[in-house]
Order: sequence, then C-alpha cells, then structure tokens
Amino acid sequence: MRRGQGKRKAEVKEEPCASRRRTEEEEAIQEARRRAAPSVREFKYNKKRVRLVSQGPDLKDDARCILYWMCRDQRVQDNWAFLYAQRLALKQELPLRVCFCLVPKFLEATIRHYRFMLRGLQEVAEECAELNISFHLLLGYAKDVLPTFVAEHGVGGLVTDFNPLRLPRQWVEDVRERLPEDVPFAQVDAHNIVPCWVASPKQEYSARTIRGKIHAQLPEFLTEFPPVVRHPHPPSCPAEPIAWEACYSSLQVDHTVKEVEWATPGTAAGMAVLKSFIAERLKSFSTHRNDPNKAALSNLSPWLHFGQVSTQRAILEVQKHRRNYKDSVDAFVEEAVVRRELAENFCYYNENYDSVQGAYDWAQTTLKLHAKDKRPYLYSLQELEQGTTHDPLWNAAQLQMVREGKMHGFLRMYWAKKILEWTRSPEEALQFAIYLNDRYELDGRDPNGYGGELTLVSLCLAGCLWSICGIHDQGWAERPIFGKIRYMNYAGCKRKFDVDRFERRYAPTHSQ
Repeated sequence: MRRGQGKRKAEVKEEPCASRRRTEEEEAIQEARRRAAPSVREFKYNKKRVRLVSQGPDLKDDARCILYWMCRDQRVQDNWAFLYAQRLALKQELPLRVCFCLVPKFLEATIRHYRFMLRGLQEVAEECAELNISFHLLLGYAKDVLPTFVAEHGVGGLVTDFNPLRLPRQWVEDVRERLPEDVPFAQVDAHNIVPCWVASPKQEYSARTIRGKIHAQLPEFLTEFPPVVRHPHPPSCPAEPIAWEACYSSLQVDHTVKEVEWATPGTAAGMAVLKSFIAERLKSFSTHRNDPNKAALSNLSPWLHFGQVSTQRAILEVQKHRRNYKDSVDAFVEEAVVRRELAENFCYYNENYDSVQGAYDWAQTTLKLHAKDKRPYLYSLQELEQGTTHDPLWNAAQLQMVREGKMHGFLRMYWAKKILEWTRSPEEALQFAIYLNDRYELDGRDPNGYGGELTLVSLCLAGCLWSICGIHDQGWAERPIFGKIRYMNYAGCKRKFDVDRFERRYAPTHSQ
C-alpha cells in the first residue's frame, strides 16, 4: 500500500475532544499514548498484527481516501486496526473514512444487543467527527454495500479488524471476492493482545499448552498505544448524517428482550467500569472471583465483547497495580489474556467450534456411550428459558442472565452442565445452551461462549473447558450421562458459597 510522495507533509497534531471534559484517569491514559508517539506515523507499528486478505498493487495515484471497515472493534482509541488505517492515510496524505455495516440480524442477537452496539457506535461517530474523520453507517451486508462504497469514494486501501467466528470470516471473504482488484485489503487483529495467527499456528489443546506461547510474546505485543489524532487531510465531501432511528427500523430482531439498566454502552462508560474495578474490586479478585455473592469481578465483558474497550488497555491499567495486588493481577491476566485467547484459538482453528463434532474424540466417545442414559429430569426449551426447573439455584442463574444480560462465571459452568443433564441428547443440550446464551447474554455470540474457559457453552457437552484445560487427565470416574466429563451438583455449590442468598436475590417475580 504505497504510492509516490509528492505533497508537503501536513502537520499532525492531537487535539482533545470537546464534547466533554476528560477525567484525570483519561488524561493520564492520553498522556501515555502521546509518550508512546505523537501519532501512529511516528510509532514503530508491529506488522505482525496485520495480514493481507487480498494482495493489490501499490496504492493507485488517483486514490481519494483510505477506509477502515469497523466490525468487531467498535472504538476509536486503543484500536490497532483504526491506527493502521490512519497510518496508511497519513503516509499517503489522504483522508481517512470509517464505515460500519449494520446487518439486520446476527445469530440470536436481540434489541438488547443491538441497542448496546448502536449507542456505542454513536459515541464512535461523534469522536470521529471531532478528529476530522468521516464515519459512515451502511445498512446491509458488507458484500452488498461495501464494494459500491469503495468505488464511489475512490478508496485506495481497505483495512478491517478480525473475528474468528464463522459468519464474520465469511463476510470478509465475500468482500474480498467483490472488491476491485486494484484495492489492497488488509486485516488487523485488534481484539487480541497477541494476534490469533501469531499466538499459535494450530489449535491448542489446553491453557497449559498455550500459556507459555502467550507469555513469551507479551513483551513484544503488550505495548502502549499511540493516539488516533485529529486527521490533517479532510475528505472532499463529508459523511451523510446518520439517521439513527432508521437504523433501528432496519433491524429484523426480537424486541422483547429489553436493555439492561446496569450497563451503559460506549467506551467512556466501559472505561469507567474498568476504573471502578481497579479501585474497588481488584484487591479481592483472586480470593472471591468464584463467589457469585461477592463483588469481585471486572464486569467488563459487554464492553470487551463489542470492542468498546480494549482488553490490552485493561491489562495495561490493571498491571500498574501488580505491586499491591500481585495474585489478583496475575489471576486477571490469566483469565483475560490466556483463557480468552485460548477461546479465540479454538474458534479460529476448529471449524466445528459450535457442535459436538468440535469436541475431542474422547469427549465425543464418552458422550455417545451415555447418550441414551436415563435423565432424572427432562425440560423443554421454554421451561429452561423461564427458569422453572426443580433446581432453585439453576433458575436463579438463568433469571440473572435474563434480567441483567450476564451470569456469574462460576454459575455458567453449573448452568451449562445441568442443561446436558436435563435434555434428551448432547446435540439438543448444545442447541438450547447456545440459543439461551446468545439471546440473553450481552457478551453472547462470542468465542468465549463456544470454547472459553470460564464462560462457555461448549462446556456443557463437549467438555471443552475441561478437555482444553487438560483437567480430564485427572481421570474423572464414569458416571451416567456425563461419562468422563467433570460433573457439578447443587451440594458442591453449597460448599463453595451461600447458595440461599443467591437464590433469594434472583427469585422469580410474579410477572414471570
């Protein structure tokens, strides 16, 4: 992506956003970015974060802009894909445009998820405007709207971010096939600290096998970000004003699953949650994170899922407190980096990440041997969704997810395993678990839901949590339904935390 340099280099300067006053913490972070480099043009950008989707020629002489197709990472600052796009635009002295393609539906996402996403994108649009960068919201699938946009705006180079899931990968392939041959197309992993294709060239068997690979590469990749700066090359024509209400009208999703009150969308709100985690909950993370009654978790998953907050930024900020809270910081790094990137690896290298066929052979074998075992209870999808089983703890966990769009990580394991125990087959259990997780969890439809170590759907039947962790090597005894997959029960939960307290908190209401 190069072309001849003939113009005088325009001055690049960072100007603060005027829409609101920054907090002291935000100012400190912005100062850290400026210390890393005045702008990404002066920053030693690690090209290992980037791979070419299609190899176009050198940037054509008549290119009128560079385009960042924002998908998964819906933020401006701390975004390696956005930074790479601005780097290209600054080097070629071209305007920078950003677009987002709003699809009418995505898996089991409801209006709960779309409103969270769209309200965050409004913040992105405002910040782009303050930085002299045009933001465009295109209605429709990328393959239908993006190639036309590229042609109409004279796009000289296209940059997008990375998602290991099947549908987003297909979107990238569809655009590649329809993109003009003279437009180079690059992809940047802006979601992981160590890029997924760099962390490992194969599916990793366990956290044990990937942990060393991740930690060995963190010094290279866990760096401060440079700032996205006010862009010195304005577009020849501004972006069309976004009709946000029309965006909502274009959706073909369920409107009955309402927004949650506790989670305010957008990067600013997500950074405030990170701040509160560090100030109030980090100190007890290592000791109380598995107790659903304790306020010890980061609660960042919705903002991390939608890319409104960077995991790398969260780790950079949390690590500043390692001297005081070493055990908690180490535990947070293990979960937010090693276990999360293991889930990315699982979905990227295993095409059957959302089916029983994606499990290891031992898990498939043990489940098949016990598929016809008598179930103590059988529940329909409706009974599970409404939380009307015989188990008050399971019901409380399900109702927490329905009401709040989240479920405590420890209970997600219990919740998933019981679905296996109470449905007709492993295949039905997986179908139900994915549906419920993706419909209600704000961070549903995510690699962590399929192959994650703490928040996983595949745990309930393929045993992916335990097989990936290598815990099955401990030799769990055979038992009905589960075979050699680790079992969890109500009595075990009672030994770990105050079950009654949690059940009272999420008891069914009369309206349910």
